[in-house]
Amino acid sequence: MFSTSSQRKFWTFSDENELARLREKHNYFFYARQNSHIDEQQRFTYFLSPDEERQLLKQYELHLKEFCKRFTPPMPKGVVGTAFHYFKRFYLYNSTMDYHPKEILATCVYLACKVEEFNVSIGQFVANIKGDREKASDIILNNELLLMQQLNYHLTIHNPFRPVEGFLIDIKTRCSLANPERLRSGIDEFLEKVFLTDACLLYAPSQIALAAVLHAASKEQENLDSYVTDILFRDAGRDKLAILIEAVRKIRSLVKMVEAPARERVRLIEKKLDKCRNQENNPDSEIYKRRMRELLDEDDVLHVGSSRMSLDTSGVTQVLSPSAS
Repeated sequence: MFSTSSQRKFWTFSDENELARLREKHNYFFYARQNSHIDEQQRFTYFLSPDEERQLLKQYELHLKEFCKRFTPPMPKGVVGTAFHYFKRFYLYNSTMDYHPKEILATCVYLACKVEEFNVSIGQFVANIKGDREKASDIILNNELLLMQQLNYHLTIHNPFRPVEGFLIDIKTRCSLANPERLRSGIDEFLEKVFLTDACLLYAPSQIALAAVLHAASKEQENLDSYVTDILFRDAGRDKLAILIEAVRKIRSLVKMVEAPARERVRLIEKKLDKCRNQENNPDSEIYKRRMRELLDEDDVLHVGSSRMSLDTSGVTQVLSPSAS
């Protein structure tokens, strides 16, 4: 249940200001760790500002949506929703200057496939990625444990898709609305946009689902207000009903404000990011490649040691996965 979940306890925040404070804090932490000669007042001439990070992440959320949409085999909605949750959570506590979103994005989707039991191998997964697929596979597997750690291993996600089905069944049963199935296209359109906002970090899945249903009804020139007040929440009390109505209003407002960041601005931000990002986490940098070679050398030593141990005991060799090293 959502009410007793890690999502409710650890990953549902009070308001947008709390999210902004977290993002600003970790933007500053990155700058403070660099021992840069750049004065703090001049820091945004070289490093990304919190607003630039937000614009960049908005662009990569659009990339995430498109990647999932064209994925083969077709990806279930639950996987997409879970991937968005992971992506948003990761960048509450990390800077894009530390970990480039194009690499974390793919890892979020891959981990979501596993958690939601959408069974695709790493080979099938990277077949959907353009460019060097072997390199993509290495990046995803190397980042997988990091991602789980940054999520505090809170991997179970409550998405709004199941509550939507519950509302539609209830409307068919207790509401006079003709043909509730015609709401589906409007609901799907709304939920696709809602993951481009911070709503999933601020509101319960049932509140997001209800906002989607009411949005779809208004698109069909239908009014479900009496269903909500007189049937669905008849015994909730005026205070609880007022809180719910306000939450739904804010969710719908967030979705209305969704817009793609200016392409030229994103291009300039990415150019800036290439100069200021942490080279230790850049797969194209020499320092990263050297670190990976050292880790592989350590793996070889561990593998040889464990093989010898197994010959002396049970004869079973234990192989450590690169992502667990």
